[in-house]
Amino acid sequence: MGSLLVVSAHAGDFVWRAGGAIALATSRGDRAKVVCLSFGERGESAKAWRAGKTLDEIKAIRRAEAEKAAAALGAEIEFFDAGDYPLRESEELTDRLVHQFRDVDPAVVLTHPLVDPYNGDHPAAARMALQARILAQAVGYDAPGEPLGAPPVFFFEPHQPEQCDFKPTVLLDISPAFEAKRKAMECMGAQQHMWDYYTDLAVRRGVQLKRNAGPNLGLAHNTMGEAYMRVYPQVTADLS
Repeated sequence: MGSLLVVSAHAGDFVWRAGGAIALATSRGDRAKVVCLSFGERGESAKAWRAGKTLDEIKAIRRAEAEKAAAALGAEIEFFDAGDYPLRESEELTDRLVHQFRDVDPAVVLTHPLVDPYNGDHPAAARMALQARILAQAVGYDAPGEPLGAPPVFFFEPHQPEQCDFKPTVLLDISPAFEAKRKAMECMGAQQHMWDYYTDLAVRRGVQLKRNAGPNLGLAHNTMGEAYMRVYPQVTADLS
C-alpha cells in the first residue's frame, strides 16, 4: 500500500484507535510512523498521578509504554512533547508535522475526528494534521523533501462516536493483526481499563464488517474490525 502516517494527540490514542491498521501495514512490509503530539501526561494518566508520581516521571512512564506498544505493532514512533490538557495548536507544531509528512510521504494518513466534546486535544491534533497535509503539498513551502501528492485521510474511531459526529464509512478487517493490537494495548498499563473496551469494540465492528461484506467473502466467525471515516472523496474508475 505504501507508508502510513498516524497523528495521535496522546501516547495511547494510536493504540486503541488504529493499532490494527498499523499492524496490518507493517506485516505487509510497509513503513508506519506514529507521531504523538503529547504523552497524555495530564489528562490520561490518572493512575500515575494518584500513585504520587511527578510530571517528569509520568512522561517517562507514558513514553516507555508507547514505545513498547509501537514496537509490538512494528511501527516507528516520535514524540513532540507539546503538552496536553490543553494541547495548544501552533504554527510551530504544524510545521513540525509538515516535516513529518514530507519525510514519510504517506500513502495513507490516520488521525482523530474534528469533533470531540469530551476532549479538545483530539480535534486540535486533527486540525493541525489536516493543515500540515495541505502545506506539505505546496511546492513553495519551506521544508525538506518533495511536495506531497494527496494522500487520503481517515479519521479513526473516537471513544464516544455518537457524540463526535463519527459515522463509519470504512470497516477494516484487522483479524490477522488483532493479536499484535492486543499485545500493544497490554503495553499501556496507565490505561488498563481500555483493554477490554477496545477488544469488545473490535468484535462489534467485526460483526458489522461481515454483515456489510456479505456471505461470499467467507469471513471467519471471529472477524475483528476497526472503523474509519474517510475525509476526502475516493477517486476511482470502478464503483465495485
